[in-house]
Amino acid sequence: MPASYETDNRFPGGLRSGESYIEALKDDGRRVFIDGEEVNDVTSHPAFKEAVRSIANIYDIARDPANRELMTYPSPAAGIPVNRSWQLPHSQDDLVARRCAIERLSESNFGFMGRSPDHVAGFFVGWVMAPEVFIEDGNTKFADNMIKFYEFLRDHDVYTTYTIVPPQIDRSKSAHQQNPPDLYAGVVKERDDGIVIRGAQMLGTGSALSDYVLLSTIRPLGPGDENYAINAAIACNAPGVRIYSRRSYGRAASSVYDYPLASRFDENDALVVYDNVLVPWDQVFVYKNIDICRDQWWMTSAHVMGNNQAQIRFTTKLRFMVGVAQRIAQMNGVASLPPVQALLADLAVQASVYEGLLDAQIATATTNANGYVEPGRQALYAAMMMQSEIYPKMLNLIRELCGGGLIQLPSNVEDFANPEICTDIARYIQSPDHSAEERVKLMKLAWDFVGSEFAGRHDQYEKFYAGAPFIVKMNMYRNYDFAKSQRLVDEALAGYDTTGRLPKTE
Repeated sequence: MPASYETDNRFPGGLRSGESYIEALKDDGRRVFIDGEEVNDVTSHPAFKEAVRSIANIYDIARDPANRELMTYPSPAAGIPVNRSWQLPHSQDDLVARRCAIERLSESNFGFMGRSPDHVAGFFVGWVMAPEVFIEDGNTKFADNMIKFYEFLRDHDVYTTYTIVPPQIDRSKSAHQQNPPDLYAGVVKERDDGIVIRGAQMLGTGSALSDYVLLSTIRPLGPGDENYAINAAIACNAPGVRIYSRRSYGRAASSVYDYPLASRFDENDALVVYDNVLVPWDQVFVYKNIDICRDQWWMTSAHVMGNNQAQIRFTTKLRFMVGVAQRIAQMNGVASLPPVQALLADLAVQASVYEGLLDAQIATATTNANGYVEPGRQALYAAMMMQSEIYPKMLNLIRELCGGGLIQLPSNVEDFANPEICTDIARYIQSPDHSAEERVKLMKLAWDFVGSEFAGRHDQYEKFYAGAPFIVKMNMYRNYDFAKSQRLVDEALAGYDTTGRLPKTE
């Protein structure tokens, strides 16, 4: 019989420490591959170790007694403090508290870790806010599974990521029409003790670093695709799970000084292969039901809560970018020039508009039939749609501000250790009131989110993490209040006729 999460002894319960998180990853049987080799221990491997420590820091922030009120709330089951990422919101105040906690976590990595533990936590929260969606023909089995697994995640502070998009093999065909049909991850066998999964799924961002990976699909499914219409939680160290990481930007970083972001916050996106993985029934939440597999995203608050977290994180990232831009302008002695102030104002506008949409989500929050409160969808999908436009625009503005200074930098921090090189650097790469070391340090920080390989990944990530642009736009179309607009049009048309006379008033 496959090991159930109820017997998973890697998690002591309650608020997790960074040390406990790292210990749970050590030699736990997970199979991670990179650069042609299998990784024995992600906590010590150069491609993953600094990202592991960044996640551990997130846990330590939440556990710090000084942050108790900000970061925790009492578990309804055990009464002990648990991470606020798992809180089911009953009011706008709860949404505000959740936002403040997530913002604090995102500040630890300046918004550059999109799949931190609080991200998929938002999806589970959204599902539990509407468990009736998982009831099939009066059978509450899968809804009960979802609630119990959520409680396990909450009370043990478990790190879960997800793979919800199939590989880009032949997108002109449906899942079951792929050749062979087990290319996309789906059910190949049903047993008394669980289901057997075979196939692959992407993008497993952070899966090499997490405890569990959630397997489902957010892409539309049609008749014949029932085997792929699932939602199941799988331990990352389960037999048959193989995680294939892309190139590690953290490992390629020559030093923290030269690549201060890539060296610490690279999440390592991955292809996850499920090779006859046995999943216990109590970790299955949707089973061969195309309608429920679709409705879990749109008829619950999952998509809203998960993406609200992503937008809180993104707001931190925008603030950071504005701060770096202003600091560069000040260092170059041009911050008082009107054209530079106008450029900085343009950056600030982009960040402010996006942050305003976060405020609007709370101001327009709605309460569902179960008494839970979710952020306003119109503002959320507007922000999601703008994200792919705001980020490249801000990057280009910062490139314009920096000019050639971004690419005329010393090759490596070791250049400062060579007396001859250091003498020339100190003379020719300096700024008013700033030494060469300070200038290079700041410019390398900017380069790491503007022009490095790590930066290119983030540009692509922010454009597509929420799905293809047309899908995001369709979400906006479905959630905009067109009726309000139409009422204005009706009122305008009713105000005159072909004679040009205004209607009579009482």
